[in-house]
Amino acid sequence: MGSFQQLKQLTRGNALFLIIILGIGGSFQSGYHITGLSSPSPYIQRFINSSWYDRYEEPPPPQTVTMIWSLIVSMYAVGGLFGAFSVKLVSGMFGRKKAMICNSIINIAGAGIMLASKHAKSYEMIILARILYGFSSGLGSSTHVMYLGEIAPRKIRGAVTLTSATFGSLGKLFGQIFGLSELLGREELWNIVLCVPAFFSLVQILVLPFLPEAPRYLFIEKGDDKACKKALQSLWGQGDYKQEMDEMLAEQAAIDAAPPKTPLQLLRDRTVRWQLLTISIIYFSNQLSGMSTISTFSFDIFLKAGIPRENIRYLTVGLGVSEIITSISCGMLMIEHIGRRPLFWGGYGVMGASLVFVTVTLNLKDSSDWVPYIMASLIIVFIIFFCGGPGGTTGTLHSELFIQSDRMAAFVLIGSLRWLFFALVGLIFPFLIDALDSYCFVLFACMCLLASLYTFFFLPETKGKTLLEISEEFKTITICGKSFLDKIKAETRL
Repeated sequence: MGSFQQLKQLTRGNALFLIIILGIGGSFQSGYHITGLSSPSPYIQRFINSSWYDRYEEPPPPQTVTMIWSLIVSMYAVGGLFGAFSVKLVSGMFGRKKAMICNSIINIAGAGIMLASKHAKSYEMIILARILYGFSSGLGSSTHVMYLGEIAPRKIRGAVTLTSATFGSLGKLFGQIFGLSELLGREELWNIVLCVPAFFSLVQILVLPFLPEAPRYLFIEKGDDKACKKALQSLWGQGDYKQEMDEMLAEQAAIDAAPPKTPLQLLRDRTVRWQLLTISIIYFSNQLSGMSTISTFSFDIFLKAGIPRENIRYLTVGLGVSEIITSISCGMLMIEHIGRRPLFWGGYGVMGASLVFVTVTLNLKDSSDWVPYIMASLIIVFIIFFCGGPGGTTGTLHSELFIQSDRMAAFVLIGSLRWLFFALVGLIFPFLIDALDSYCFVLFACMCLLASLYTFFFLPETKGKTLLEISEEFKTITICGKSFLDKIKAETRL
């Protein structure tokens, strides 16, 4: 299906509007909070000093300020981990739509605490707000991708689920833009710049109740075929949607034979181990590819490269613009034409090569004034191939690898791993910079190369296939001439 036909189908019903509303309350929030803390960081550290002095009438020890600041940064990932753990409970209990509304309420509560922290002179309130922000991001980003995967017809499923990555990139860009000193990046407004996403959460709370629930959830989990058909017609325009309903019916039969699993049961299920292994390796590779490091520590990286301090904030905005353009072009032009698998192995391959050259330019930064800008260009190339490849396609793949009975348990497991990897990289990267200096990017380049090889040899193409067909594809993966399915049968006979 061409790009124009995809856009035409999106505008037939309420689907495009629902995608936008889900986006601003879903992955947009986590994207904003990843970059939004960078600009006000010196002001918050001064606030910690002044709050401590007001309480104890003496300046705090430097290590105390560092510890409090570390808690403010790291508690976001801790909250995200708990949010990911709660996806199955909240989404299963309330449904996808109400789960997103509850998630937005949590985000607004966090914003209220963050806004009040400055007037209360309480850095403890900042930590609490960051925990709530993290919880909201962990719950919201997983539910967002799940919701998208359950509203999308098979032919444009990749393009629809890829919008989660686009809104995540948009959130990062907004965090960078609002952090500029010309807007909210001033000392007296540091608490306001950290509350901007709450406005978008409020919009979602007001609008989402009038939009349809996920059809797949209504049919498979609630058993309401009439509500499912009505939701499909509301989203995609009038039609009988027999093909979509038959696909759900086949999946329902598979679920009747194998009831929904808990995360622990899913881990023990040998028939989905290739899927779990594949998506775990991809998430681990995404975190250790260097992308999260570049997003979080871009200012320090550019400063180390020798770029003038006054130019860095505009370069970081340029990185955000690159993410947006690439995510949109990937969704409209590439993912349903090229397929998922080439975007993974090709993206990882170019990313690895870019990081090798980044290492070279960092070591040659003093040889000429233009060398640091070559390094900045290589980082932009890296970001383009990440967002157009693994970064944009991971959410789509995540929603395609597991049938309905396994999906929520998989989202819990993989979401938890994602936030654990995020916290791990955030903790160890400052030490990597000190230990490896400019050669830290070689580690990331090696991880990209390994991920490229794995996805080239072991990742089946999922474009245009039903969830049951994809599940069968994984069972036919062969190692040493024997498929995984043959191995399971042999072990069963024993």
